[in-house]
Amino acid sequence: MKRLLWPLLLVTVAVLPAAEEGRASLRALSNVFAEVSEQASPAVVFILAEHRIDQRSMRRHPFFDSPFGGDDMFRRFFEERFGGPRQPQQRPDRGQPEPRYRSSHGSGFVVSADGYVLTNHHVVADADRLRVTFQDGREFSAELIGSDDKSDVAVIKVESTEPLPTLPLGRSADLRVGEWVLAIGNPFGLARTVTAGIISATGRSRVGIADYEDFIQTDAAINPGNSGGPLLDLDGRVVGINTAIFSRSGGHMGIGFAIPIDMAKAIYTQLRDTGTVVRGYLGVGIQDMSQDLAQSFGLDRYDGVIITQVEPGSAAAKAGVQEQDVVIALDDQPVSEVGRFRNQIALLAPGTQITLTVIRDGQEQRLPVVIGQRSEALADARPDGSVMLSEYGFAVRELDDELREAHQLRQQNGIVITEVEAGSPAAGAGLRPGQLVVGVNQDRVTDIETFRSAMSEAAQTGRPVRLVLRQGNWNVLAVLRPRRDRE
Repeated sequence: MKRLLWPLLLVTVAVLPAAEEGRASLRALSNVFAEVSEQASPAVVFILAEHRIDQRSMRRHPFFDSPFGGDDMFRRFFEERFGGPRQPQQRPDRGQPEPRYRSSHGSGFVVSADGYVLTNHHVVADADRLRVTFQDGREFSAELIGSDDKSDVAVIKVESTEPLPTLPLGRSADLRVGEWVLAIGNPFGLARTVTAGIISATGRSRVGIADYEDFIQTDAAINPGNSGGPLLDLDGRVVGINTAIFSRSGGHMGIGFAIPIDMAKAIYTQLRDTGTVVRGYLGVGIQDMSQDLAQSFGLDRYDGVIITQVEPGSAAAKAGVQEQDVVIALDDQPVSEVGRFRNQIALLAPGTQITLTVIRDGQEQRLPVVIGQRSEALADARPDGSVMLSEYGFAVRELDDELREAHQLRQQNGIVITEVEAGSPAAGAGLRPGQLVVGVNQDRVTDIETFRSAMSEAAQTGRPVRLVLRQGNWNVLAVLRPRRDRE
């Protein structure tokens, strides 16, 4: 028995230093979390966005009609807790009620000492008034500098008489799955909330949140109100903008998404300098490679994207890109999937020269390409052959027998308006389904290709677009302004 005692004592002595060493490592990590939080929090802001309400329409709005009859408890709870409309105050000079506002909130962070703040488009979209609150209690009115709904990035600015605290921007391209990150924001209005987690994945696309997606996925708790706040690495650098969650309950379920800061920086610069975003355009349809497709091409590699369509006159067409080319590299950087390749092209300035490496007939070729400019007035063609002009809010299609009969048209060819979004610029200009588009500015249009070309040229002028519409035996004119001109 005595012989066994000494080994047991030695094991106990050995375990105690190991446990203490583990606690020391945890304390060191905890200290890093605390230091990053302390350094970053002064530059993270609470954003209150107020939206003026048309009181005539509000009287009929079902949300603000109490479902409990005369009991106003439901209305008071939602209006006071979640920023519903305030009761109007009578103005002594006119006896008219003050305008009502509904409010929403989110987060943001200062990126320059002179007051530029990065946040999400959906935090500030269509707001009539913006107010920003800092950790130390200072409040400022903010001005919207520019907002890009396609990436969900926005820039606002506050005016201060002294330099404001800022956050340094890191590189999201350097992130590795498994790295620790911190999220700071104002979930549910709880200011300066810090949560920790890891990078769960990078390059998430096809999530359905924005047109241009390359999300960082994290399990750091992100909740409503965190939108627009920073995702930070352990050096306190911003690596992403917290944007959305995947949830079946409305709260955190371990899957959050952040816009990578590399993408946000490129958009921020354009919004700050011009208020708008101009994207590069290649002019191709693309599809992901699969094992079956690779085998059909006789390839032993399953990466790259396949060119399925080349638009006549586009940058790709001018460079000699052909349908069924397999793109495997952009400027010698591997191309692996559609979402990331699309984002890479979109972030290039028009006029930039790149080199695409493609496989054609089993042989690699290098093609120099000068990037064109994407007209945001046009979206990709739909499966039914129609084209949706998202910036104007209407869709068109080439006239066929079905449309001719549905709209009782006598013309043999042309472009027919098939859809008009309620509240869109197109609706405001009087466009309606069944109208025939016969011209854009001075150009006559007879098919989808001439229509797309004319709209692209018209959008690049920066002026409102003039449509020539055929109604019966007469032509009428309609003037369109894109949505971004109204932001």
